[in-house]
Formats: sequence, structure tokens, C-alpha cells
Amino acid sequence: MLHFELVTPEKLVRSEDVYMVVVPGTEGDFGVLEQHMPLMSSIRDDAELAIYREEKGAPEMLRIQGGFAEVSETGLTVLAERIGG
Repeated sequence: MLHFELVTPEKLVRSEDVYMVVVPGTEGDFGVLEQHMPLMSSIRDDAELAIYREEKGAPEMLRIQGGFAEVSETGLTVLAERIGG
């Protein structure tokens, strides 16, 4: 499982283990699975994260406003400027 954290300037919004997250990067969307290579990307404004809790499950779509995504050995951290429309 992939450890996923979603953080805003105000608080830690989520910290959970998921199957995969599709991140709306400024250079294009990218999927992050467990053991993904380390990287950093800025996030498009007014885009949606797709959070898959199970391999064949439907994604939960979560609108975010800007920020950065960091993939490291410990998982994926999304630092969003704001969550919601």
C-alpha cells in the first residue's frame, strides 16, 4: 500500500494507506503507486486528485487548488494551497 498524506497550510487533512493516487501535475497527470521513484511536481490550479483505495475500486475525486506533490521512500505527500472549489 502507498502511504498518502494531504496537507493544507492550516492542517493535515488526510493520512492513510491507499492503492494509488493520480496527481494533476502541471506537466500532466501521473499515477503514484507503492515504491514509485522519488519526484516533486507542482500541481495545476483547480484540478482533481483521484484517490484509489483498492486496485479495482472506483476513485474518490477531490478538488484541490495548486500546491506541490512529493513522492519519497515514505509515500506521497500533497501540499495543497486549498481543498475544494
